Amino acid sequence: MLIYLRVLKESFNFAVNALVNNKLRTFLSLLGVTIGIFSIIGVLAAVDSLKQEIKGSISSLDNSTIYVMRFSFGPTDIPQWKREQFPDVTFEEYQYIKRSMPNVKATSFILNVGEETIKYEDNSVSNVQVAPVTNDYYDIEELQVVNGRFYNEQESVAGAPVIVIGDQIANSLFGGVDPIGKKVRLYGRKLTVIGVLKKEGTGLFGDSKDTVVILPVNLVRRMYGDNNKSVFPAIIIKPESDIDTPEFVALLKQKIRAHRGLKPDEVDDFFVNQLQGFTDFIDNITSTMSTIGGFIGMFSLLVGGFGIANIMFVSVKERTNLIGIQKALGAKKRFILFQFLFEAIILAVFGGLIGLILVWLISISASQFTGDFQFILSGSNMFWGMFSSTIIGLIAGILPAISASRLDPVEAIRTGM
Repeated sequence: MLIYLRVLKESFNFAVNALVNNKLRTFLSLLGVTIGIFSIIGVLAAVDSLKQEIKGSISSLDNSTIYVMRFSFGPTDIPQWKREQFPDVTFEEYQYIKRSMPNVKATSFILNVGEETIKYEDNSVSNVQVAPVTNDYYDIEELQVVNGRFYNEQESVAGAPVIVIGDQIANSLFGGVDPIGKKVRLYGRKLTVIGVLKKEGTGLFGDSKDTVVILPVNLVRRMYGDNNKSVFPAIIIKPESDIDTPEFVALLKQKIRAHRGLKPDEVDDFFVNQLQGFTDFIDNITSTMSTIGGFIGMFSLLVGGFGIANIMFVSVKERTNLIGIQKALGAKKRFILFQFLFEAIILAVFGGLIGLILVWLISISASQFTGDFQFILSGSNMFWGMFSSTIIGLIAGILPAISASRLDPVEAIRTGM
């Protein structure tokens, strides 16, 4: 055992000395592997970061949450011209689902009305996302009100002139003044601020509840009407936990079809979108991106591996005389084999480490410039990157090492002279 450890140690020392004595050659070999590892880990880190940010953006919603609307979250076989003819969901359908569907924890009717300008005295904030919703939306999205309260069912049904604002809106309009009880102007009307949401931070797509104002949907319905194509209504349903989701969705579709009077041979003129389906769709996209990025990085790494193999063959050629002398002095084949094999592996591992450090430095710098978006450099990605680098070094060095170990000592000395 000690003999093998000594052989490994001496082989390692020979390899290190060879790399140190040929700095330019070592640098060029490292460069190829570094680029390959940088590509692989960089792509995997970027995809993981994107995936984490998307999931974080929808983390407040349970995966069982269901959206009923005339649009689909994912691909559909229904042609676009037909989808454009689908009617919007209505407030009456929301009320019907709320009273007739079993196993519903909460359901809310929402309107997407775009952005508006909100004012308080001489201060104003533009591009504010307005969210008209029923009061159950508070339980569906698990909103956190840090100052004041959310409006109740009575205020929601009556369309009371009340409003809950995001943290950034509160700071922009009121500064350090307590906004509760103050009246802001929106849609030309005065609305009383009754609550301020907890600060959330900017999401991946620039979305954030910090710049959102929430008000009773019936207040906005009275202004827009129910047949206004400039608004986009939807029904959000949060089922009870531990239910049979496919059965629940099937019953929901059946009730909506019956309410709309659809015949058995007619297709659904609405979509029941599950948030779980959306997250699965995102997972499929990011998984595909990871696979494609991994293949691209592997090709880069293979190019680096070919570079190592080429340089190792050159190294064997240059050191043929030395190999012959070592063999003449009694060096075994495994000593020569390990000597060149270690040289190739060391090149690959050091190249991988440099690539890993570059990704780490760039991820830190990028996170500083992108605010709330954080790049993730996971341990598994680092492991697979270094593992790939080591394997490439092993593969790239095995043939030159074998050819060196099989040289005849007499011929090697004669050729090197």
